[in-house]
Amino acid sequence: MTGDEPVIRIRGLRNQFGEQVVHENLDLDVRRGEIIGVVGGSGSGKSVLLRSIIGLGHPAAGSIRLFGEEVATMSDAKRGMIERRCGVLFQNGALFSSLTVAENVAVALTEHHDIDPDIVHRLALLKIALAGLPLDAADKFPSQLSGGMVKRAALARSLALDPDILFLDEPTAGLDPIGAAAFDQLILTLRNSLGLTVFLITHDLDTLYTICDRVAVLARKRILVADSLDVVETFDDPWVQDYFQGPRGRAAQRAAATSSASQPQGH
Repeated sequence: MTGDEPVIRIRGLRNQFGEQVVHENLDLDVRRGEIIGVVGGSGSGKSVLLRSIIGLGHPAAGSIRLFGEEVATMSDAKRGMIERRCGVLFQNGALFSSLTVAENVAVALTEHHDIDPDIVHRLALLKIALAGLPLDAADKFPSQLSGGMVKRAALARSLALDPDILFLDEPTAGLDPIGAAAFDQLILTLRNSLGLTVFLITHDLDTLYTICDRVAVLARKRILVADSLDVVETFDDPWVQDYFQGPRGRAAQRAAATSSASQPQGH
């Protein structure tokens, strides 16, 4: 990759299931180090897009490049290297119910590296701490965790291999406002401290206004606009206007403005 090349570059993407076309001529760039929020109505294909990028789906046409490499034509060895640079938090956590939190986090470490079990356990505890969980959560099973703790356990697992890109599918869905706000701040802290690029699917307007550098709107089978919020929220499209200028959108804008005004000068 060149220094200014997007870490994700999508051109002309077409996803189709039978006669149902989900995406048509979709283009999107994701820049290194940014948090980009992807929004769209239900059924617009946000999760399908994520799965296509990480290689779990097979587009009918178009190009997806990760770190400058074409996903569709990668060798198995190259694909394995690229996969280790991507961490994924699925919408419902997707934790293995029969494994403890520490064992869930350790799966990727033991699968990809020949490491002493004691070191694997220590690394798992480190990732659990990074995700903001107490260390006593390590020995608990997913069924013993609250919804917010499940999200953080899944985040710890997604960080196991020190990824360059973090993919998050509705990470704050089902969380109360306090828990969602805390999770947003955690993602922002991790991006800033670890230099992550974050691809974030969300419906949460507070998340968009709190942590996203850019927002991409997925509608009518393509990306309508991908830009900073001040540009996106005034984009001339009925769905965009309903989403950002409705009561919840205006409330999120006011909250973001209030938070920004309360920050100390120089921060």
